[in-house]
Amino acid sequence: MSVEREGGCACGAVRYRLASEPLFVHCCHCLNCQRQTGSAFVINLVIEADRVRLLQGEPRPVDVPRDDGSSQRIYRCPDCQVAIYSDYGWPGILFVRGGTLDDPGTVAPGVHIFTRSKLPWLTLPESVPAFEVYYDRRALWPAASLERLEAVVAARGA
Repeated sequence: MSVEREGGCACGAVRYRLASEPLFVHCCHCLNCQRQTGSAFVINLVIEADRVRLLQGEPRPVDVPRDDGSSQRIYRCPDCQVAIYSDYGWPGILFVRGGTLDDPGTVAPGVHIFTRSKLPWLTLPESVPAFEVYYDRRALWPAASLERLEAVVAARGA
């Protein structure tokens, strides 16, 4: 990994280290992410769950309803309630909240998604692909990331 990435919650009760580069980084503008973060969007580092090493504390899972009737599991610090990562139902994959990194400037989104609900005052960079909803992972993810994802899927099927 080119940059060792660590992060944690606001109060310091939960600390983690990423054992590798993320598979991919999303900037999501959906209404669910806006509501759940209280912000215009969320930066998610998509990474294998076994590559998120807890150094201190244990985030607590909270099931949160989504607009489509499903739910997502957000893992929060039990003390300060900061969201550390989410589980969107991809077995073996977590979505680490970029804002919890000690140095969030070390990551940049490879794609902007759900821009149909992007706030109108936000201007997206022309250099980053943007999609009204989701996108074709195979078209945008690096080959090595696709291979890593396939390995997780294969391990879960075994």
